Amino acid sequence: MTTSASFPTGSESAGTGSGTVTDRIVDANTRYAADFGHAGMAAAPALHVAVVACMDARLDPLATLGLELGDCHTIRNAGGVVTDDVIRSLTISQRKLGTRSVVLVHHTGCGMETLTEDFRGELEAEVGQRPVWAVESFQDADQDVRQSMRRLRTSPFLPHTDDIRGFVYDVRTGLLREIDPAS
Repeated sequence: MTTSASFPTGSESAGTGSGTVTDRIVDANTRYAADFGHAGMAAAPALHVAVVACMDARLDPLATLGLELGDCHTIRNAGGVVTDDVIRSLTISQRKLGTRSVVLVHHTGCGMETLTEDFRGELEAEVGQRPVWAVESFQDADQDVRQSMRRLRTSPFLPHTDDIRGFVYDVRTGLLREIDPAS
């Protein structure tokens, strides 16, 4: 993945340079579109795989898994947990766009390990409305990967549950560790 030198690094303020981060993103898109070569790419992923991963900025699913644009569907959320919306996306991916395999990727040092369902109460106290969604926090990434695999394998909406594998990505080494669903 190539990044523009005009973006702030982790140590720079979003307010440095000219314009907002969003302005810089729009400018980067203009440069990207000038050499755009994906107009004929199919919506269905070439490798018939869907990846469910955490949204953490330290995890680049394509690079981590040796994939390229067009190889897979990528579904990301906080924690990479299997929620109803993930099942919705995977159902569409499998039933309408031909995916057959699912790869789950959690990671070490996930912020979801520090939250609890109390977060919903905190939000309610702050904004006056309790979120309808569950936080889906967890204390053990390995165990949550196992739970996510079980949720997928037991979903009546997913016709292809034979090739579901789960991993924990180590943010310090870049290596994946496969999780045994039976442990």
